[in-house]
Amino acid sequence: MQTTPLVRSTFCTLGLAAVLTLSGCQSGADMGGMLSAGTGLVGAVTMSDEQMQQLGDQTIAQLDAENQLVASDSQYAERLASLTQGWENIDGNDLEFNVYQLDDINAFAVPNGSIRLHTGLMDAMTDDEVRYVIAHEIGHVALGHSKRAFQVAYAASAAREAAAASGSATAAALSSSELGELGEKLVNAQFSQRQENEADDYAVELMQQYNLNAEASLTALRKLEAAYGNNSSFFSSHPAPGERAERLEATLN
Repeated sequence: MQTTPLVRSTFCTLGLAAVLTLSGCQSGADMGGMLSAGTGLVGAVTMSDEQMQQLGDQTIAQLDAENQLVASDSQYAERLASLTQGWENIDGNDLEFNVYQLDDINAFAVPNGSIRLHTGLMDAMTDDEVRYVIAHEIGHVALGHSKRAFQVAYAASAAREAAAASGSATAAALSSSELGELGEKLVNAQFSQRQENEADDYAVELMQQYNLNAEASLTALRKLEAAYGNNSSFFSSHPAPGERAERLEATLN
């Protein structure tokens, strides 16, 4: 089964008071469970690297199960392996790459270092343009942006746990469907303007470090602008692809 990425959602933060308000103080409600869920919201911010890694591993496994991965001997897999050779570990982050058989131009990263591209993106872009996209996603991992997005998505899961403790039929544990929803929230997370600019700068510096054509970042962004205007499903947050290309062009020239 293939999942269709949604428009990236805006970050939000919930507190314990909000959880208790949403779940209500019903007779027979599991207050210990609700307090535990509230602790989960706080814990999302203070989650250890080991916990983040474990939950990230579970989430990407669920996403991989919900989407069609390309065959390991396909042209997509072989091309990706060639483009990412030597990028197995960047700035202390172990990275793992794969491709979903999906037509839209998209890519995302999980904070455990798993990066997924769509076949539509690889079809639309040259090798150096694909490298820029990968480097951009590595930037989100290395700079902690993906971790923050994951924390927010996990906090939303804790809120659902609180609803379960109050007597809702929703499962309190992170089921397969909840892991899928958690991954979907991460895939569609909207990064801030500062974060997107930081990831762009990181990508350019990484490409220059490996003597790659960093100007491919400009053509990649222009392709997104031409295909989707300034409301790309991939780079959907502000600034728009065209504006980001102009900023990078000033940096490169």
